Amino acid sequence: MGRIYRGQSALRISARTFVDLEGILSCEIRFTKPDGSTGGFPAGVRDSLAGIIGHELVGGELDQGGWWTFWASVTFADGRSASGEADRLFVWEEGTAP
Repeated sequence: MGRIYRGQSALRISARTFVDLEGILSCEIRFTKPDGSTGGFPAGVRDSLAGIIGHELVGGELDQGGWWTFWASVTFADGRSASGEADRLFVWEEGTAP
């Protein structure tokens, strides 16, 4: 994968939950930004049996350069919840070199 830049859109973030997603009530991709603040992007189910959810980024959602941490979170209709493994992604500032 190529570099991801702050402010970039036309990008999909996918996360694996490792559970069957039949009958879920809601799902999101949670994150911790480089400054330590937390939140979540609303997500849709991409592959129910494989447990994959995803979010299509829009401009401005990746609003900080640096290391982001992402993980899946789902809630089932009966109140159970499940989270996926966290993964880190570096978001570059446009025009920077390694």
